[in-house]
Amino acid sequence: MAGKLLRVAVVGAGAFGRNHLRVYRELALAGAAVELVAVVDADASVVAQAAEEYGIAAFATVTELLAAGLGIMAASVCVPTVHHAVVACELLAADVDVLIEKPLAGTLKDADRILAVAAEHGRVVQVGHLERFNPAVVAARTKLNRPMFFESHRLSVFTPRSLDVDVVLDLMIHDLDIVLSLVDAPVREVRAVGLPVLSKKVDIANVRLEFENGCIANFTASRVSTERVRKLRFFQPHQYLSLDFARQDLLMIDVTAAAGLDAAQLAAMAAMVAAAGGHPTAGLSLKKVAVDSGEPLMLELAAFVEALQSGKTPVVSGADGRAALALALEINAVIENHAQRAGLN
Repeated sequence: MAGKLLRVAVVGAGAFGRNHLRVYRELALAGAAVELVAVVDADASVVAQAAEEYGIAAFATVTELLAAGLGIMAASVCVPTVHHAVVACELLAADVDVLIEKPLAGTLKDADRILAVAAEHGRVVQVGHLERFNPAVVAARTKLNRPMFFESHRLSVFTPRSLDVDVVLDLMIHDLDIVLSLVDAPVREVRAVGLPVLSKKVDIANVRLEFENGCIANFTASRVSTERVRKLRFFQPHQYLSLDFARQDLLMIDVTAAAGLDAAQLAAMAAMVAAAGGHPTAGLSLKKVAVDSGEPLMLELAAFVEALQSGKTPVVSGADGRAALALALEINAVIENHAQRAGLN
């Protein structure tokens, strides 16, 4: 596709799909080699509104979209998770590359079907693990040095959105994907507990992973919280890093860089550590790592377009999406086993 204008469609015009429509149009206006051509949604009023707003063609089904002969080359799949496999496979079989919102699918069987069809037709699958493109995550990746302990908190207030999946597939999977990409080792052990609160699926969960290299990762995810928190902290030899997804901030505390500080500097540094939620200790040096701010979805879709134009493997490949899904489903199985043992069912 090098040098060609990438003609794209968005399938699913709900909350996620509307953002994809907006960003594709903004990328085009900014000079990217992409053209927003069509939108697909079964809801006639929703798809008509989106089509009018963006001046694009509207269709009720992917079949109708493909039959229209618009030369669609790529598409964002933003339908509910249970429909990912059907929609993605129809597009891939028609030689359309896809970006599929996370999770890749609802089951490993569906995920494998998507990847098999993509391989058969030589098409690209990118998975919408948005936080990989968060500028704070990108900055943290440059500071990696054998991380050995992670602590993740992703809390949200309750909304009726995404209740077709549980909190692990809805929220925690973001952090599972990030930690899997940062730890170069397979998972050795999974421990987990979770509870449904306001829906019929698990709404709050706590997970502990141990990797083969000895790294430990703790995850807490809730969609029934009274506050919004999206933070990841990790420890590695001589360093502690604290990442705030929402603020796109990255703080780094280095225990080897405090030499030569006078008492006043140490006191100021301790106050900064305390304000960041840490424990002020003499001999620790804290600094705010430079982060290039940006909208993660804009960066994600720009990377998708660039991958298709250049022929490179996407930043978040189909294999990456499958790995995160497999781990999330394993966690759900452990949660179910715990619930049975504890008599919570």
